[in-house]
Amino acid sequence: MYTRRKHMHKYFHMGYEQECWYHKDFHLYHRYLRWARPAVFLFNLFIIYLLFKWIGNQAVSIFFAVFITIKEIFHLAFLMRLEKKIFRPMDQLKHAVDEIAKGNYNVKVECEVTNEFAVLIHSFNRMAEQLLQSEKIKLAYEENRKTLIANISHDLKTPIASIQGYMEAIEEGVAASPEKLDKYLKIIHHNIIYINKLIDDLFLFSKLDMEKLDFQYENVDIRSYMEDLMEELQFELEEKQIQFTYWDRMDQNLLLYLDRKRIQQAIRNIIGNAVKYGNQEKLAVEVTLFFQEDSIRIAIKDNGPGISEDKLPYIFDRFYRIDHERTKDFMSTGLGLAIAKELVEAHRGKIMVSSTEEEGSCFTIMLPVAKS
Repeated sequence: MYTRRKHMHKYFHMGYEQECWYHKDFHLYHRYLRWARPAVFLFNLFIIYLLFKWIGNQAVSIFFAVFITIKEIFHLAFLMRLEKKIFRPMDQLKHAVDEIAKGNYNVKVECEVTNEFAVLIHSFNRMAEQLLQSEKIKLAYEENRKTLIANISHDLKTPIASIQGYMEAIEEGVAASPEKLDKYLKIIHHNIIYINKLIDDLFLFSKLDMEKLDFQYENVDIRSYMEDLMEELQFELEEKQIQFTYWDRMDQNLLLYLDRKRIQQAIRNIIGNAVKYGNQEKLAVEVTLFFQEDSIRIAIKDNGPGISEDKLPYIFDRFYRIDHERTKDFMSTGLGLAIAKELVEAHRGKIMVSSTEEEGSCFTIMLPVAKS
């Protein structure tokens, strides 16, 4: 094993020495083209001067002078072209590779040639751009990981502290009456349910984020699917004294390639969000199914307090809450809309929102029609 490592070390060491020699040769040639050739050209001009001075035959002198001058001009033009088309791009590429090796991916080689080096430089620039994007994604994931840990810690700390406080109160005999004890136990139970819901949502969102959630896709008749789901939701909402209306604006039956369970979960999350934040006295939820611009659209509208324009861009962010104080009473994990967005996008769909304060909000799910 030691001998093998020794040979490997020797191999890499020899490779490094060979690379150094190539690097030295390249710079030697480059220096020669930049400085030596002009010097040789000047030397040849000096020879021409001597020919004029020492050779008596003027015709012979002129012939040699013209021949040497033309040869040197063509030679110098060729070398200048070689410098511009090959050596300079190679030098720029070498410096760019060194920058990449140092971890600087924000580097680009300016392409001034149209030969094979242009293809090489273009490929290098594309590679550098991909490396830069990968680094940005890596940093974004790291930042998201830190934010996620901070949010989880904050969201778990409050209910756990509440449970601990009420448990200590019960142990110390503060809950002397059966009514007070029952109240404390209900609060503890309420917080335990919240913690379980938060953990379930976190688990689901993490699997979505890592693209490890299994989807059971199938061709589904969207009208029949929505009719069954809306009947179920209507029964649940009307039990809570919530006015519910469903409109089927489709004029034909279309198939969608989707996971029944996941799309239902996305719709339930949006409606659940409307119920949590809506007008608790006269809340109304309206769902409309229609076809527009080559996609099936499901519009979910409520008559709640609405969302201010400055908060709209953030409502699909995980752990984002419009009103932190009110959400404590609504069992909100801050992940419902983020999960809905991920589930819809996993179906190659989109989700949009429009809202007017004091009038309500409208979430629109857009799903592509299945290919026949």
